[in-house]
Amino acid sequence: MKYDFTSIMERKGHDALAVDALGSGFGPGAPEEGFSPIPMWVADMNFPVLPAIQEHVIRRVEHPAFGYFMPSEEYYRSIIRWQKERNGVEGLRASCIGYENGVLGGLMSALGALCVPGDKVLVHGPTYIGFTHSLKNAGYDMVTSQLRKDAEGIWRMDLADMEQKFRQQRIHAMIFCSPHNPTGRVWTVEEMQEMLALCRKYDVYVVSDEIWSDIILTHSPVRHTPLQSVDDDARERTIGLYAPSKTFNLAGLIGSYHIIYNQRLKDAVDKAGSLSHYNNMNVLSMHALIGAYSDEGQIWVDELRQVLSENVRYAVSRIRQEWPGVSVSMPEGTYMLFLDCEAWCRAHDASMDELLQACWRVGVACQDGRDFGGTHTIRMNLALPAALVKEAFDRLKKYVFNAS
Repeated sequence: MKYDFTSIMERKGHDALAVDALGSGFGPGAPEEGFSPIPMWVADMNFPVLPAIQEHVIRRVEHPAFGYFMPSEEYYRSIIRWQKERNGVEGLRASCIGYENGVLGGLMSALGALCVPGDKVLVHGPTYIGFTHSLKNAGYDMVTSQLRKDAEGIWRMDLADMEQKFRQQRIHAMIFCSPHNPTGRVWTVEEMQEMLALCRKYDVYVVSDEIWSDIILTHSPVRHTPLQSVDDDARERTIGLYAPSKTFNLAGLIGSYHIIYNQRLKDAVDKAGSLSHYNNMNVLSMHALIGAYSDEGQIWVDELRQVLSENVRYAVSRIRQEWPGVSVSMPEGTYMLFLDCEAWCRAHDASMDELLQACWRVGVACQDGRDFGGTHTIRMNLALPAALVKEAFDRLKKYVFNAS
C-alpha cells in the first residue's frame, strides 16, 4: 500500500480523548497494570493522517496572518468534485453548500428550520447517541422506530411502524443515518424509495446524516447513494449532512457542510445556523478539507476501506467462532461493530456493567451499547492497525469471553 495503516501511534499525551480520557470519568475505568490501552470506543481512527492534509495545513500556517477570511472557490470545487467522483452526484453547485460546525451542529440548524421545541422527530433505533443528546437538549420529542433484523441478520427499516408513527403522532421531520450508525447498514436505493414514499405521503422532511458515506466496506454488495439522489422529490425534501472528519479523522479541527437544493429550505437552515453567531469555519479546517478531498485523498480512502474491511471480517469471524452467546451482523459500512451480548450475559449470570468492566480492565476500551438503545450491546471501533485488533481479540478471548 502507498499509505501507512500499520504504524502504532503513541496518542497518549497528544490531546486524544480516546486514550487520555481513560480512567478520568469516561467508561468503567483505566486498564489494570500490565495492560496497555487499546481504544475501541469513541469513533475516531488510530492511523496516521493523510500526508496531503498536513501539507495543506502547514502551508497555510506558514503564512503569518489568521484574520477574518472567506471560504475559497477551491473549497467549494473540492466538495463538488468529491461528491461527483465518490457518490456520482451531478449538478451540485456552490450555492447549495453551506458550512456547519459539525454534523450535529448541522442537525440543529436543520431542525431549527423545520421544527419548534416540543415537536416530534422520528429516528431509527438503535440510535446514535449524538442524536439522542442533541434532540433532548434542544427540547425536541424523539420518537424511535426500531430497525429489525431479518432472517439473515440484516438490519431493516420497519416501514409499517414508521407509517403508524408518522400518521398517529403527526411527525413532519425525521433523521436518517446513511450508512447507519451503529449497525453499519448501507441502505439500498429500493429501501430508500420505500421510505421516501412514506415521507411524501405524510409530508415529512428528512435530515440525512451521511458522514460515514465514504467508508463503505469492500465486501458490501451496495454502494452509497445519497438520499438526495434517489429522485427529484427527495432532492427537494432532504437536508444532506457531510464532513471529511470521520473519513480522514479530522474531528479535532471541527467542520462539516450541508447540501440543500431547495432554496427556500436552504435559506431557513442558513438562518437557523446563524443565530448562535458561532457557526463559522476555521481557516485551517478549510485547508484540511481541500487536502483531504484531493487525488491523494481518493487513493488513501480506497486503501483505508481495504484495511477496515479486513479488520471487520477478522473480528466478525472470531466473534462467531470463539464467543458463544455473542451475536453480530456483518456491517456494510463504517468501522464499528454492534454486538449483542444478551445470551452471553445470561449464560454467565453477568450484567453488562460487569462485562464492560472486564473488557476495560484488560485495556480493551469498547463502548456501552446501551447508550444507543440496546439492552445488552457493545459498540466496538475497528479503525486500528491490524496488530492492535488481533491483540484486543486475544485479550478478550483469554480474559473475558472464554475466561473460566
